[in-house]
Amino acid sequence: MTRYLLPALLACSMFFAQPLLADDAVKKTVEAVNTDQAKLNGKIVQIHGKVVKVNNGIMKRNFLHIQDGTGGQGTNDITVTSDQTANVGDEVTITGTVALNVDFGFGYKYPILIEQSTIEKHK
Repeated sequence: MTRYLLPALLACSMFFAQPLLADDAVKKTVEAVNTDQAKLNGKIVQIHGKVVKVNNGIMKRNFLHIQDGTGGQGTNDITVTSDQTANVGDEVTITGTVALNVDFGFGYKYPILIEQSTIEKHK
């Protein structure tokens, strides 16, 4: 019986798991996500902005920095992880989950991060 339990649990988790959908996301500015991070922890957010830095292929994910013109020192930039990527200068809309105090080790520590993001490029 136990050999059937794991596949059954996996099937149930896939059925009830919700993908990141833009319809579920709360639209925020970069500054608002940084300012309201405690309230947004674990929530899906959507941010429109410009890619200002890209590091691809780090720990099996891509890291992008997004700015949208809001905020000041310490609140004007947000780091995003994704399987997708974009180029510096691209206008994008990202949708992902807010995570706080993420420590990947090896010096990769982030007080706030938008994880598992989808990236929609705009022309």
